Amino acid sequence: MIPASLKALIDATEGQRVVSWAGRELWLANEAWGQLAISLQGAQVLHYLPAPEDTRAAGAHPAPGTEQGAPTADAASVDSGAEDPLVPGGWLWVTPTPQEAPGAIRGGIPLCWPWFANENTADESPDRSGPMHGPARKAIWQLDAVDEHEEGIEVHLSLPERLHSQLHPRAVVQANAQRLHVELITEHVGDTPIKMTAALHSYLAVDNVLACRVEGLAGARYLDKLKDFAESEQQGELGIRSGVDRIYHSNAEVVLDDGQRRLRIARQNSDSVVVWNPGEQPHPDTPQLSARRFLCVESANTRLDPVWLVPGAQHMLGTTLSLAGE
Repeated sequence: MIPASLKALIDATEGQRVVSWAGRELWLANEAWGQLAISLQGAQVLHYLPAPEDTRAAGAHPAPGTEQGAPTADAASVDSGAEDPLVPGGWLWVTPTPQEAPGAIRGGIPLCWPWFANENTADESPDRSGPMHGPARKAIWQLDAVDEHEEGIEVHLSLPERLHSQLHPRAVVQANAQRLHVELITEHVGDTPIKMTAALHSYLAVDNVLACRVEGLAGARYLDKLKDFAESEQQGELGIRSGVDRIYHSNAEVVLDDGQRRLRIARQNSDSVVVWNPGEQPHPDTPQLSARRFLCVESANTRLDPVWLVPGAQHMLGTTLSLAGE
């Protein structure tokens, strides 16, 4: 569920190209397996949409609105007051009113690195006052390689300039007609151990956040950020009935059920699941109606499972989205 202007650019793409949108350069793909959009600011996946099986068999690009697993609500009902309304299509959500660059775009899958939220253990500023979620999500990344194969695509990105004296990240995005997989890989190139946190801050498009269930977290312990990090245990499956901001201590695969589709979220090297929606108090760059159309279910390393990297070591944080039952 993305802004109409972005969807129009993707639908008008044949094969791959680089375009400008909202003051950023985007790399787009619209091919027989489906669609993918990545912002070079933040190496941020903004859109993923697999083509239906009959379209793939014909070798044609998917027609707008026909993609499998995408919410199907009427676009006019999503955000009728916005100049650039959200339109159905795709597994990810992007705000219709993004901040001007160099502000970060809310939506898609932002990379939080080398710290999550305000857990600034890897922050090298004198008073550890670096930006929320770290500097990587606002930095300009470079496209290193695009590897194509019969069933899909693999995109490699890196930072041309150093953001940290000892840590260096790169990102890998794999997409095909069945799944989206994102990796955030950190290499320690310095001399002393570093404690870091990170997240793949996935904004998942839903029909109505208040009708969502997140399955797989029953019995897990969690920190409730809306209650000053009070610790609790999840009783039964998690139903979303209001704003939520929790960090679950779990390595379990989870399923997001919004009543229209069941989306499987698998995570790699992550013992934290962050579940977030702002409820009735969205950020200024998110209209109230639009905020009801996403739920963040994030693969993360947080204060519950920080990563200690020693010189020469690497860490890969990953998330994989697919339809449950496929």
